[in-house]
Formats: sequence, structure tokens, C-alpha cells
Amino acid sequence: MKELLPVNQNVILDISDTETEQKTASGIIIPDSAKEKPKFAKVVAISNIENVEIAVGDTVYYKEFSGTETEFEGKKYLIIPYADILAKAVETETI
Repeated sequence: MKELLPVNQNVILDISDTETEQKTASGIIIPDSAKEKPKFAKVVAISNIENVEIAVGDTVYYKEFSGTETEFEGKKYLIIPYADILAKAVETETI
């Protein structure tokens, strides 16, 4: 079994579940190049980084136009620099 392991302070995000075909109300299919892509993704791997603030399994918000998209064993991934992660989605309790 092969596995992607990030190096040089990079993070691998799973973006395979964000790809869905979209249509307008009149039935016109919107191409991928015209879609606004979501900027939230799940962390699947982190390189060896000191004082890391995220963990595998976290959902993070990242910079637009960041990283390199790749397909590996049927799934789509985004490899981005750790510095391009802007926020982490967390559950909070209501008061």
C-alpha cells in the first residue's frame, strides 16, 4: 500500500468530497473552471512541524489559490504549505 507523506512543512488536505457536478436552473452544467471552490478541507497528513496547531482529522480553512492539487489512488488531495492554513473549524458550546 502506498501513502502520501508531506515534507518541507507541507500539509495534505482531502478535497475529493468537494467535487460535485453543478447545474444552473435551466440545466446548463457549470464547468470546474467557473465554479467557486470551497476553501474548507480535512487534514489527512502533516509533515514534521514544531508547535503545530492542527491535527490529522481537523477541518481547516486555507488560502484561495494555494497549493498543488493531485490525484492519488482515486482521491483528490491538495498539498499546501502549513503557513497557508488560515483557521481551524472547532465545535463550541452554546451558552
